[in-house]
Formats: sequence, structure tokens, C-alpha cells
Amino acid sequence: MYKKLVRDKIPEIIKGNNQNPITRILSDEEYKFELEKKLNEEYQEVLNASGNDRIEELADMLEVMIYLAKLEGKELNDIIDTCNKKHDKRGGFEEKIYLEDVE
Repeated sequence: MYKKLVRDKIPEIIKGNNQNPITRILSDEEYKFELEKKLNEEYQEVLNASGNDRIEELADMLEVMIYLAKLEGKELNDIIDTCNKKHDKRGGFEEKIYLEDVE
């Protein structure tokens, strides 16, 4: 449950529960690795959630994606712009097309 990257206010929340969080600041390399782990963690939570809980988990996943983009010198708008360009060029997933094979 512990030994993982947490949101910035989690230590204060823990202190508010009369507990003592033991934390450290990650190196840039560790930070990137832990963000990648967190993205996978959030992905698994998205898969296991539904309804409003799924929206919450998708929001968590997006938050991690934003910080991964920052490591590349980019922002959320850069992700959205790239998404829109790919959508324009290759389409989206609205038509539910499933490719069985190519001959």
C-alpha cells in the first residue's frame, strides 16, 4: 500500500489523521519511473471501475499523464492537440470497428 508516489497533499491528510508520514523527495529518474508505475496502477483501477468511479479513475490517469507530459516539456494541450491530429488523420473509435485480419 505504501512505497509509492502520492499526491502532494497526502502527507498533510495523513498528519490530519494523527499519523506520521515518512516521505522523501524522488530524483528525476525515480520520479519518471514512479509516474510510469502510477500510470499502470491507475489504468488497472480504470479497468476495474464503472460509472462515476470510472470517471474518478480516468481523472487520476489523466493527472499522471499530465505530469509525464511535463517531463517531456509538454502540457495537457499538447496531448489534446496530438490526439485531435491523430483523430483527423486516422479517425477515432466511434464506429466500433474490429479488424479481424488482413489478406
